[in-house]
Amino acid sequence: MIDKKYVWAAEEIYESVEAWEKDYKELLSAIDFSEFKGKLGDKKEFLACMLKQEKLGRVIEKLGLFAMMKHDEDTRDSVYDALLSKIESVSALYGDKTAYILPELTALDESVLKAYIEDPELSAYDYSLKLILKDKAHVLSEGEERLLSLSGEAMSSFRDIFTKTDNADLPLKPVEHNGESYPLTHGSYGMLMKNPDRELREKTFKQYYGAYISLIDVISATYAGSVKKDVFYAKAKKYNSALEMALAGEDVEEKVYKNLVSSVNRALPLLHEYMAAKKKDLGLKEFHMYDVYVPAVENAELELEYDDAYELVIKGLSVLGDEYKSLLKKAHDERWISVYETKGKKSGAYSAGVFDTHPYVLLNYQKTTSDVFTIAHEMGHSIHTYFSNRTQPYAKADYKIFVAEVASTVNESLLVKYLLREEKDPHMRKYLLSYLMEMIRTTLFRQTQFAEFEEYSHESVENGEPLTKDGMSEKYLEINKKYYGEAVISDEEIKYEWARIPHFYRAFYVYKYATGIISALAIADRILELGKPAVEDYFRFLSSGSSDCPVNLLKIAGVDLTTDKPFDAAFKTFKDALAEYKTL
Repeated sequence: MIDKKYVWAAEEIYESVEAWEKDYKELLSAIDFSEFKGKLGDKKEFLACMLKQEKLGRVIEKLGLFAMMKHDEDTRDSVYDALLSKIESVSALYGDKTAYILPELTALDESVLKAYIEDPELSAYDYSLKLILKDKAHVLSEGEERLLSLSGEAMSSFRDIFTKTDNADLPLKPVEHNGESYPLTHGSYGMLMKNPDRELREKTFKQYYGAYISLIDVISATYAGSVKKDVFYAKAKKYNSALEMALAGEDVEEKVYKNLVSSVNRALPLLHEYMAAKKKDLGLKEFHMYDVYVPAVENAELELEYDDAYELVIKGLSVLGDEYKSLLKKAHDERWISVYETKGKKSGAYSAGVFDTHPYVLLNYQKTTSDVFTIAHEMGHSIHTYFSNRTQPYAKADYKIFVAEVASTVNESLLVKYLLREEKDPHMRKYLLSYLMEMIRTTLFRQTQFAEFEEYSHESVENGEPLTKDGMSEKYLEINKKYYGEAVISDEEIKYEWARIPHFYRAFYVYKYATGIISALAIADRILELGKPAVEDYFRFLSSGSSDCPVNLLKIAGVDLTTDKPFDAAFKTFKDALAEYKTL
């Protein structure tokens, strides 16, 4: 039985399912926006409509957060499955009832929209109104928007099917090795892949991917359907591609995405050099994909109990000041966090928060260096959400996904740099440098690798080409070989890696991890160089919500992604770390 202090306090949101149902029923009876139809050109009616959207939206978010958290505690529990279904249905109904609002606002004279934008009383909506002006060509008629809104619940099923398959149906059996049985779960897989026993790693790797291969027909059909959904919406909304639609949804210039992919491809020789150095340090004649994650430096893993790991995170982030430190302690002491893996619990880690609650964090903590950094990562998300909700009005509080990975990766960057400053022992320094390069490999190189696969899959559908399990797997293998180079053997199983990536069901999400670490490395270096002024700029960024386009908001913290400077700086960090690593 897990101690209550390691279980998040979901009861603070709703004390019971009955309390949830009460809010749900009241919400259901209140979803009617017909009173504002045809009247949004009147400032008073527009404001009343926006305030009603806020009131009901906050209830929907709170209901959704509780249902998701309770479901994720045990994905086998049908009670919370039902709550999730209800909130999906009510969200679809809400979308249906408000479908006329965007087309009606778009149809207003430009002079009216500009007057609204410039009106101090409507300042909470100025940025969203600017986006309406910008995206006029992609807003459809009221009837068309209503149909798209009604399709939302059905179209979300691809992600739901994958989540169920991945967490409930995947046939993960214990790995039998040398007379011992090793439980194989999503949480334990990462730890087993770092085990010094190479034969165990190979067995684990083959067995883990074998589970996905056994369901590859279902997963292939599910992912292909998800991609077709993305392409359908892009065509319906008159975008040239799903990528263009995704970038427009974030208000991000295509130049930023193209800069990322081209700069990473130019830097692949650095990754190849690192892989060759790691192969040499491991003393391997053949370097397989199941060797990639094992530490090249032995006996240096941070095997910390959770509370000790959390204290280390607080020390590592102390450069951010007392307020940040107190928030970290508050999260720990007041049960914001679900800490340990349990049967049926959703795999991975995330932070989630809505306007009327503090953020909550799901972990599946294991005593590894990676999981220590996961604490820092997820708390970066949480405190970003905390500052944004505290500072911005509801309409601007929810920051764009594009900047969602910045604060989390700033925390990781500051933590590893803290450890390197404190550590003098060459053995530990080599380990930490390796960890830094692994962080960049997995967050910058690997996520861009994923983005290239996403681009391939969406372009295939856009060009009328079928997405098959064989075609996707062969393409993924080709991309994997390009990224890892000649030093690494791309094993047959790795061609199916695409089948286990949950983020692929949120198209063109993963590249933001890469731009996030580029931004984070620049921000962390600036904080360490300038101190308090840079911290103040960073807090202004954390508090900015969605008050402007995300690329402009990053400029507040000193990062301009429209230039090559942050991209070049990120690869210099990798190059410098590699140079020292090879001397130790």
